[in-house]
Amino acid sequence: MTRVAVVGGGSSGLACIKCCLDEGLEPVCFESSDDIGGLWRFRENPESDRASIYHSVIINTSKEIMCFSDFPIPGHFPNYMHNSLIMDYFRMYTDNFKLTKHIHFNTKVLQVKQRSDFSHSGQWDVETENKHGKREKHIFDAVMICIGHHCNPNMPLQDFPGINTFKGKYFHSRDYKTPEEWRDKKAVVIGIGNSGGDIAVELSRVTKQVYLSTRRGAWVLNRVSHNGFPRDLRSNRALSFMRQILPFGVLCSMEEKNLNQRFDHSLYKLKPKHRLFSQHPTVNDDLPNRILSGTIQVKPNIRSFQGSSVEFDDGNVVEDVDLVVFATGYSFSFPFLDSHVVSVSENKTSLYKYVFPPQLNPATLAIIGLVQSLGAVMPISEIQARWATRVFKGFIKLPSIDAMLTDVRHKEETMAKKYVSSQRHTIQVDHIGYMDEIAELIGVQPNFLKLLLTDPRLWLKLIFGPESPYQYRLQGPGKWAGARHAIVTQWDRITQPFHSKVYDKPKPRRSSMWPLVLSAAVLGLAAYINRSSLPAFLQDPTALLDKIKVYLSAQ
Repeated sequence: MTRVAVVGGGSSGLACIKCCLDEGLEPVCFESSDDIGGLWRFRENPESDRASIYHSVIINTSKEIMCFSDFPIPGHFPNYMHNSLIMDYFRMYTDNFKLTKHIHFNTKVLQVKQRSDFSHSGQWDVETENKHGKREKHIFDAVMICIGHHCNPNMPLQDFPGINTFKGKYFHSRDYKTPEEWRDKKAVVIGIGNSGGDIAVELSRVTKQVYLSTRRGAWVLNRVSHNGFPRDLRSNRALSFMRQILPFGVLCSMEEKNLNQRFDHSLYKLKPKHRLFSQHPTVNDDLPNRILSGTIQVKPNIRSFQGSSVEFDDGNVVEDVDLVVFATGYSFSFPFLDSHVVSVSENKTSLYKYVFPPQLNPATLAIIGLVQSLGAVMPISEIQARWATRVFKGFIKLPSIDAMLTDVRHKEETMAKKYVSSQRHTIQVDHIGYMDEIAELIGVQPNFLKLLLTDPRLWLKLIFGPESPYQYRLQGPGKWAGARHAIVTQWDRITQPFHSKVYDKPKPRRSSMWPLVLSAAVLGLAAYINRSSLPAFLQDPTALLDKIKVYLSAQ
């Protein structure tokens, strides 16, 4: 049996283990910590070389969009889930598909190296070390790397003159956990990504003042959309088609107008120079409220530090600052891999469809989850893993090296034209468009024309409903019998969390209008039936009723 090393036991690693089992492969997962969950597992004390979240983190993607494609999140779970509930879901998934027995916890991967006969065998030497310092070497037929892109905290201290003189405390957002320590203090948060916005809002509830420093500004989306439903449920294939045919500028103007109706980004000093769809947006429902209440002040980039003072680019100086949080993102790397296999420079790497090193032959190494989109990574990692395992099995052949390199360059050029130049946009993908692309390669893209003719109800759900991942289980390899049911019942799971309050609905008052209407209808029917001898029927009502009964029985 083909043995596959899975590096990392987070959401991508779990999907890889399950996909290996589905294809009859033997997965062996190496997880450096003592538990599953990766990024989503809260730890009070961050571990080295891995991301760490703060206690209050809630995901920005709703549950029907973020779930694995053959394992819906329970209906009673909230639509936007706290990190602890995400961990509960991962444990349910792990238990349901019996994944834990394939995971080696507290085991760090030191090296992944091609064997001497790689060109023939495609095999890898994998060296690991457990928590007791014991090292082992293993031979694998394929490797799936699932360590994500939140690996190394990015702290550009060289861009902040005088930071070494700062008398307060400064750290990366990965080291932020709770706000209580900073009650009645002054804090500066650098960066207006999702972490920066969340941390600024949370600190503003206890601190004397928060200053949110941003170089470019940002368009701010809210989780709660029309009629109180999650924003990402608005997106569907019909709208995606419209986005493809509308000019980019027109599309941006329409959505920017909607966002400015919620709050004026220029007035709030947040409006960036770039257009809405040229940057990964910030999702935050509370930020405008905190700015409006004055507990957060938006500031430009920092010019310099001097002791406990911070000077901004506009010349304003804030004194007695106690805390600076660098919400300045992460960089990724693969220290256990030789650079000739996968090279990384300034958060850029060349991978075919963001998965396979194009010049590696045979293709027995896959990078899973190294993407960023407006949706959650879980269904993306899963469909990547489904594709990769089919490649390992030999069911799918990759194109020529030249064709793969051409595809890599095309994607780089497309993303460079669309997005602002930034480290966070080097692995940006369009959520549903990218999954459709991989689904086509696997053979699991829904046949929309066939569904229109044979199952119009399902077709309507797919075209005008939420872009949930169940659609990639309707047909082809890995088909799931419950996919259709999951799609047609997804709104039941979306609305179920709102039914937390039990109350007696007032009984509707019986209207006296309906008996009058029915009586009038009966009389009208009788008059129509016996229109030729109406005077006689008026003299004998019993005969009238008998005739009505006979007429209704005949009908």
